[in-house]
Amino acid sequence: QVQLVESGGELVQVGGSLRLSCAASGRISEHALGWWRRAAGKEREFVAAINWRGSIRNYADSVKGRFTISRDNAKNTVFLQMDTLKPEDTAVYYCAAAPAGGVQAYKGSYLHWGQGTQVTVSS
Repeated sequence: QVQLVESGGELVQVGGSLRLSCAASGRISEHALGWWRRAAGKEREFVAAINWRGSIRNYADSVKGRFTISRDNAKNTVFLQMDTLKPEDTAVYYCAAAPAGGVQAYKGSYLHWGQGTQVTVSS
């Protein structure tokens, strides 16, 4: 059973930075790990993903150049460094694991999800 627990979400001002963490437990070998988010009244959307080796990353166009995904397999943890935050980044951020290992932005590939952490960007 894979479990994912996010942390690091908080209130931050426009232009600020946050680092989200997601601690994974269970059998996640070869899993890709990703971040998704859901703003109030909107569908859950893809943010970023990284493959098992950390050699392939995929980002949504809306966060390219501002967000960086990374992982530490020794600690079973994935991170999302968020810089130059904008009000439209306000959302609940979810960590997810994809057993097939791909980093595509297809929600159905991600079989395990965390409970989410709230990020609020205030102007």
